[in-house]
Amino acid sequence: MSLQSDRSGAITTYPYSTPRRSAEYQDLFDQAPVIFAALSGPSHLLEAANPAFFEAFGGDRSGTGAPLADLVPELAPQGVIDRLDAVYRTGTPYRARGGRLVLGAPGAEREGFFDFTYEPRRDAVGEVDGVVVIAVETTVYHHAQLLAAEQRILLEQIARDAPLGDILTGMARAIEELSPELIVSVLLADPDGLHLRHGTGPGLPDFYNEAIDGIAIGPDIGSCGTAAYLRVPVIVTDIATDHRWDGYHDLATRAGVAACWSTPILATDDRLLGTFAMYHRAPKAPEDNDLALSAAFARIAALAIERHQAMEARRAAQKREQEAREDLAFVLDASTAITRELHYADCLQRLARLTVPTLAPLCSVHVVEDGRTRRIAVAAASRAEEDLLVSPVLRDQVDEAVARVLASGSTETDHAGTSSGGPVLPGVTGYVCAPLATRGRTFGALTLLATEHPLDGHAIALAEELARRAASSADNAHQFSDRVQLARDLQAGLLPPELPRIPGADLAASYYPAGEGLEVGGDFYDVFPLPDDRWAFMIGDVCGRGALAATTTGMVRHTARAAARLLHDPAAVVAAINTALAGNALDEDYFVSLVYGELRPTPSHLALELIRAGHVPPLVRRTDGTVEQLVQSGLLLGIAPDFDGVTCRLDLAPGDSLVLVTDGITEARSATGEFFDEHRLAEALRALPAPSSGAAALIEAIHTAVTAFAGRSTPDDQAALVLTAI
Repeated sequence: MSLQSDRSGAITTYPYSTPRRSAEYQDLFDQAPVIFAALSGPSHLLEAANPAFFEAFGGDRSGTGAPLADLVPELAPQGVIDRLDAVYRTGTPYRARGGRLVLGAPGAEREGFFDFTYEPRRDAVGEVDGVVVIAVETTVYHHAQLLAAEQRILLEQIARDAPLGDILTGMARAIEELSPELIVSVLLADPDGLHLRHGTGPGLPDFYNEAIDGIAIGPDIGSCGTAAYLRVPVIVTDIATDHRWDGYHDLATRAGVAACWSTPILATDDRLLGTFAMYHRAPKAPEDNDLALSAAFARIAALAIERHQAMEARRAAQKREQEAREDLAFVLDASTAITRELHYADCLQRLARLTVPTLAPLCSVHVVEDGRTRRIAVAAASRAEEDLLVSPVLRDQVDEAVARVLASGSTETDHAGTSSGGPVLPGVTGYVCAPLATRGRTFGALTLLATEHPLDGHAIALAEELARRAASSADNAHQFSDRVQLARDLQAGLLPPELPRIPGADLAASYYPAGEGLEVGGDFYDVFPLPDDRWAFMIGDVCGRGALAATTTGMVRHTARAAARLLHDPAAVVAAINTALAGNALDEDYFVSLVYGELRPTPSHLALELIRAGHVPPLVRRTDGTVEQLVQSGLLLGIAPDFDGVTCRLDLAPGDSLVLVTDGITEARSATGEFFDEHRLAEALRALPAPSSGAAALIEAIHTAVTAFAGRSTPDDQAALVLTAI
């Protein structure tokens, strides 16, 4: 007993006889709500007691005259008799607040809390002849305090968003501590609205909790199933005889429960959240405080469950939002990456790589070209997946799925509830074949294959969206590739297929189109034979790009080849070209820069005559590594009807080289905007060891120097022609 002493030293004197005292006690305390008992002698014989005493400690008035330890034997082990002995011996009063006593016979115990006063009673001469006990039972108040404290703890847990299981289990244990005769269980409503799921039941056997997990909601299905169905409390005082427990009698017997009171847990909007059940091990009807306790904790459980559901809904919404953002970012990033690929095959290969392993471990892309279907791209997360696709059986099945998609223009997948639901392919746990379609036609298919977990609707939707976006990019890339190829074909027609072999000379040339080579450039070079063992060479640049530049380039080359056979003077040939350009009505803004020359091999050197019309000055690199610039110049061609230029004569000894370039090389810009210019070109030529290894080495040196200075991307065509005497 947790007791606090108050030794006041007060003496209560009772000078009257025992019968008279008993009568007075009865008059004073019979109807009093406090507990009263008068004990006499060292054996603490019950001399008198009021009804409140017998109600609290048991027995009836016939027990008077017997020792208190015999009437209420459970008091001795709890120290009550020892305390009475001390008061009787010392004559010192004893007071205590909130003392705990367990009363009742074994199997029917109850816990009680009391405020006690033990007063010594004295006879006429002042000797202690007994003890007067006055007590007030505070059990209800004590339980109310504990209940309020437990509720406060639970509310704090709810506010902190503690796990729902911890809150419900803590609540059940708190109730079971307050009322040891009770066993508490909480079942949660399943999202399907048809079943109840285990929430908590720490005092019940595991087999029982497992057995009722998933119990149906309906009339006459135990206490909880019925309460959930009717939305009202259901009281079963004797499970063994109640028809609502048919089918569960043996389970209840094994679990050792005989009564069950279940209260529905309802949300503020009247949704069913679950049930709150209180079990007894013996048949029993609930008292008012039991019903109040059940209702109070059902409300707390409702608050906890609603809070939990709200938090789960918020987390689910945040997860969906995050997934949506990630999906959008993936699609946008993938679309951007695919769009950057300007060539058709590269575009579709990038599509395949981007899907693995984000969407699936294996991907293939098929396209229709010239009436035939071919696989243009493959991506695999591992060698095992890559080997799987090589399997003839799987390859044939994929080809058949692709053929169906190309014919229907709609997605095919084995995922339940989507599209046509095609067959599962061998070695594959799921697949989706999405069409690549644009401008009303299906030109290919994107196939994703799963080898472990089946593809879900989320992955299929992303695949379809990515296929839709990639189809447009691939179509644009296809058109771009066609235009680039056309431009290359046209450009190839404007350049000699290969340089001729000239006795006594080593020739090399290079041509790098601007950007992606989408348009035909205006840079050109040519070397062709002339009568009398002579050879013509030229390099030039037509202003502008595209079809008109190509037409002008063709005109210059053909005019030069025709005029050079009839005219034996380079200046006359260039004048003929100028006349052809000046008389052309294609575009008055088009003009041409040109270096035209003729060479004649001799036993000791190459004899050259050349003329420059507004072009980049030619450079001569001598055998000793020195570099000379030929500065003679004439006007650009196509500007005026007459051309006036000066012919330059030049001899190249063995090892000497003539270097001709277009302004795409000298006007290449660095990151800071500087031109590469003729000086850096000369430095690049001088940097080669003397004697050099020939024309090809000079071409490589020029390209390396320009690339190092300005990078690989160039805004203008770059052409170079080198003639080295050997």
